[in-house]
Amino acid sequence: MSSFREEGKDRIIFVTKEDHATPSSAELIEEDPNDPDEEGGLILPSGDINWNCPCLGGMVSGPCGTEFKDAFSCFHYSKEEMKGSECLEQFRAMQECIQRYPELYPQEAEKVQEQERSSETKQISQDSDSTQCSTEGSVES
Repeated sequence: MSSFREEGKDRIIFVTKEDHATPSSAELIEEDPNDPDEEGGLILPSGDINWNCPCLGGMVSGPCGTEFKDAFSCFHYSKEEMKGSECLEQFRAMQECIQRYPELYPQEAEKVQEQERSSETKQISQDSDSTQCSTEGSVES
């Protein structure tokens, strides 16, 4: 038998195998068209930034959320000829924060190195497999 508990605005439902055996009777709630946070895009119709946009991932709520918001806001609202050119300090602060948390924000170079190591490992494995095959073939002849 399923059970649930309320935590703030959330309802957590625990279900059993038997619950999964029958089709769901859940009904979706209509979105409120007047709720500005329900907009799907990054920029709201008012021109403000939608900080709840899933496209921002965890950047807003992570340990560097404040720095990210400062830098992104500066860039978004920039009126300079070269957009965002006055935001160097905010982006520098964000980058410094990100570098303090490499486990949460892997750097692009680290991602590339990891992919290269993975490719090299696969290549070595494939090379040893083909060497083994060619050795076996030469022994048989």
